[in-house]
Amino acid sequence: MQRRLREEFETTAMPFLAEMLRAAIRLCGSRDKAEDLVQETYLQAWRSFERFQTGTNCRAWLYKILMFSHSKQRRSFARQPSTSDLDQAGEAALLFDPPTPDVLTAESVKTAFDGVPEPFRSAVTLVDVDEFSYREASEILAVPIGTVMSRLSRGRKLLRHELVKHAAAMGLDTRKRERQGTS
Repeated sequence: MQRRLREEFETTAMPFLAEMLRAAIRLCGSRDKAEDLVQETYLQAWRSFERFQTGTNCRAWLYKILMFSHSKQRRSFARQPSTSDLDQAGEAALLFDPPTPDVLTAESVKTAFDGVPEPFRSAVTLVDVDEFSYREASEILAVPIGTVMSRLSRGRKLLRHELVKHAAAMGLDTRKRERQGTS
């Protein structure tokens, strides 16, 4: 029984290991923390694998565990919860919607992505990077679909804002598209 379960876990869950690590790196910002998070995710997945329903979406199931483990780790590492004023961040994004620069380095994109507050970054990661549907992201994050849509919209705008700041710091002209559009 145990051997069959282990083999099933290896064929069902382990193929997503590299993807889980990439997602964890985006969430944590460092490889060391991400590896710990993935290890915790797979430990929890193994412990509850008997309850996993064969034929369901194992990838989404693992992401849900990853997000839960990430939240749990953040709470345990911080004595006070990490807070960000979501309304203020959202307002800043809504007031300024610059065009995204055409040329940026991978490092500047990563830095800009890390500058987006975590609730928005998670929504962008799940929907835009990992290609989950709104419904799947809603289930993974344990929030209503409308919240996913709102966070995704604000997250995208905040990311554009961060990218423009990085482009300006690199000396790139961020008004180029605006001028082309008015010609």
